[in-house]
Amino acid sequence: MACVFDAYGTLFDVGSVVGRHQARLGASAQRVSMLWRQKQLEYTWLRSLMGRYADFLTVTREALLYSLRACGIEDARLAEDLLAGYWTPEAYPEVHESLGTLHENGLRLTVLSNGSPPMLEAAVKAARLDRFFEALLSVDAVSVYKPDPRVYRMATQHFVAAPSDLVFVSANAWDVAGASTFGLRAFWVNRTAQLAEHLPGEPEAKITSLAVLPELLLAGPGHSGSGAERSDRRA
Repeated sequence: MACVFDAYGTLFDVGSVVGRHQARLGASAQRVSMLWRQKQLEYTWLRSLMGRYADFLTVTREALLYSLRACGIEDARLAEDLLAGYWTPEAYPEVHESLGTLHENGLRLTVLSNGSPPMLEAAVKAARLDRFFEALLSVDAVSVYKPDPRVYRMATQHFVAAPSDLVFVSANAWDVAGASTFGLRAFWVNRTAQLAEHLPGEPEAKITSLAVLPELLLAGPGHSGSGAERSDRRA
């Protein structure tokens, strides 16, 4: 079995990047964090629609500058320090153990991310996750962002497998919708009780933490696991 993971928001806590500088941001910290992530995603979608691809570091910088300006913050040093955090975001607490269990049980694991290769390599290494993954697949290879089908096709090409043979894990509901619509077995890690999106594609399972993923994947077909909710697949 092979399992494909989204990176930001799924393996890595993007909020940790801003959290390190909360004192410097003061009362604006939460707004900067939320607006930065919102604009980062919006810019990936808009650039894909416009056919004007730029790598994820560029998009992340542009989104940050917008967010700081929207909050009335003009501090070039702070902006650079915040951006640097994307090279070493904190992994969620359960990630290392969960990936280790899957890896030890023979599952092939990859990352499939919007992140540029240098960013992904640095983040995975800093979190000591590099030994678990056989590949870090980046949208740079196709110059378009998720949820374009060309991105998910990278996973099937890497494993030389049908979409239905691959498990795709993401904490982003829109990413799950894109993967499921492509035909991957999409698992939604809904840590914060988000509402489901009104989009095509349903997750095969909904979980609240990656801690339950080994149980779900290693127990055999038909087993939902104690921490998972099964969903009907609908295109």
